[in-house]
Amino acid sequence: MIVQSLLGEFMFEAENTRKLLKAIPESALDYKPQEKNWTIAQLASHIAEVYNWFHSTFNMDVMEMSEYKYDKGDISKTENIVAKLEENIKNAQAILANAKDESMMTPWKMEMNGHELMPAMPRIQVVRGFLFNHLYHHRGELVAYLRASGNMVPALYGRTADDNNF
Repeated sequence: MIVQSLLGEFMFEAENTRKLLKAIPESALDYKPQEKNWTIAQLASHIAEVYNWFHSTFNMDVMEMSEYKYDKGDISKTENIVAKLEENIKNAQAILANAKDESMMTPWKMEMNGHELMPAMPRIQVVRGFLFNHLYHHRGELVAYLRASGNMVPALYGRTADDNNF
């Protein structure tokens, strides 16, 4: 029941993520609101990467960040970022669909070289916070970046100011 509920949210939100990343014009990929911020391309690539973390979350009890490797590919084109997103969504969906409810209370934590980065917590809490909520946070940032750079934002939870139906 827990996994089925998470899977329903996952599918709905994956479509929203897909719409948002597909809405990025290539002319905006280098935009960043301040020097200290990521570019739109870097932020979009990170959003795609979050789906890659499902493997570690569901197949390990400890994620050792010093061993984590991820090839983001060429982020100079929106289509490349979207292709990586699609690959990661497909893999994450399969991992989540095969998860068992009884594993959701198993403790999980993140470390780097023996130092705790995230304390042990039930896997369900990791899925909600580290995966889902983290993803939504960065999508919100991306919406703000798109608006600030003068670009349109797709409807995710209803109409936006860009819809002509207002």
